[in-house]
Amino acid sequence: MIGLDTSHAPEFAALLSDSLLPGHVPGGSIVAAYPGEPSADLAVSYGRVERITDELKHRFGVPIVDSAEAVAEQCDAVMILSVDGRVHLELFKRIAPYGKPVFIDKPFAVSSSEAAEMFEIAARYQVPLMSCSSLRYTDELVAELQRDDTEAILGADCYGPIEFEPPLPGYYWYGIHTVEMLYRIMGKGCVSVTVTSNEGYDCMVGVWQDGRIGTVRGNRQGNWQYGALIHRQSTASLVDIRLEGNSIYAGLLSRIMHSFQTGKPDVEAEETIEIIRFLECANESRQSGATVKLFPEG
Repeated sequence: MIGLDTSHAPEFAALLSDSLLPGHVPGGSIVAAYPGEPSADLAVSYGRVERITDELKHRFGVPIVDSAEAVAEQCDAVMILSVDGRVHLELFKRIAPYGKPVFIDKPFAVSSSEAAEMFEIAARYQVPLMSCSSLRYTDELVAELQRDDTEAILGADCYGPIEFEPPLPGYYWYGIHTVEMLYRIMGKGCVSVTVTSNEGYDCMVGVWQDGRIGTVRGNRQGNWQYGALIHRQSTASLVDIRLEGNSIYAGLLSRIMHSFQTGKPDVEAEETIEIIRFLECANESRQSGATVKLFPEG
């Protein structure tokens, strides 16, 4: 593990190490962890790294090392968990030459150019690289999308909390969760996004190249419930996501471990890059009020 300023570090450690824990994910153990350099301008980073590092060391017995390279040298696969997406590119540059499979926690990057660069580096060193939000693999959403004999999905309306955490740019901090849900449902192929925003709420409207429409409603007031309404030809299905216990992390961790073991990331590079570009365009639309194309012609 690299980057111990996030609650995901002890959550993943518990799921991997405790075989009696509901949602236990077998097949791996944490052999080394590097706390990373906490971001001095981000309280959720510098305010947590010491406590979480101590928890990894004393509760789970994880050896703490002094560099990202030391982690890559000792392990079979690497998780970059640093809560600040701005540091992910530089951390990945340091460990990519080791050729180990890598998972990078959300947000993968804070610009589409950085996202594309990371996948270019991954290709150069033949590194299986995966990134996504845990909301992509909640039990409720997975069950709905695995239903037998379902019609094609015509659209989706996702909702959830959207907080901002300056200096991280706009929707990259929490908007990533609901946008990941939207892409899990709709797939890639969005061509434009339009945002309406006020002090308490945001609404992102994405138009796909085949004419389908997907939306994200974000709340900064009221409930913190996640969910989605999935539209098909003759039905509309409500997916009510329950954030209970550690199940939200178990689904993600099981996909990460499968990616590590097979060398085949569960989310393809093109979709991850498009998600980051969607967030980038949503930030731009929120400021300008205009519709923003994800990939302008020419």
